[in-house]
Amino acid sequence: MSFTPEFTVNTSRHDPYRNFKFRIKWDNKYVAALSKMGALKKTTEVVEFRDGAQNSTVYKMPGKTKYDPITLEAGLTHDQTFEQWANLVNNFQGDPLMSLKNFRKPLIIIEILNEQGSVALVYKVHNCWVSEYQALPDMDANGNAVAITHIKIENEGWERDASFTEPTET
Repeated sequence: MSFTPEFTVNTSRHDPYRNFKFRIKWDNKYVAALSKMGALKKTTEVVEFRDGAQNSTVYKMPGKTKYDPITLEAGLTHDQTFEQWANLVNNFQGDPLMSLKNFRKPLIIIEILNEQGSVALVYKVHNCWVSEYQALPDMDANGNAVAITHIKIENEGWERDASFTEPTET
């Protein structure tokens, strides 16, 4: 006897969402030619302590939580979205010091799509800024690959948008 849990809205659905249908939006615009996104990951430190009356037992409690950077990769086009944002942190033109105006994006939206292309899950990433930017990949005259540019985004946390419900499939 096997037990298969049912999905809440689409009770006939058996498979999880795929990892290749997604899009990212900031400043109310979707990122063009986005091909890859790194994982959303957070780690909470473990703080160990001992009670003076119970020296043989080590207790554990949560400490600080760290949110890992998120990498985004996009096919190289004339779109300057990555470059313009990265240049707000450090621009070689004029004063090389970072621009404090608008270098952080207060909110980035990640949308995971189902097989029909409808938004199935939404995550909100908070207070993001670019810590690494790669304008051009290694170029190879003998190659046959798409040129990819990437950024690494630091963030101060993310959360799933629980108000967004699973779409009904037709």
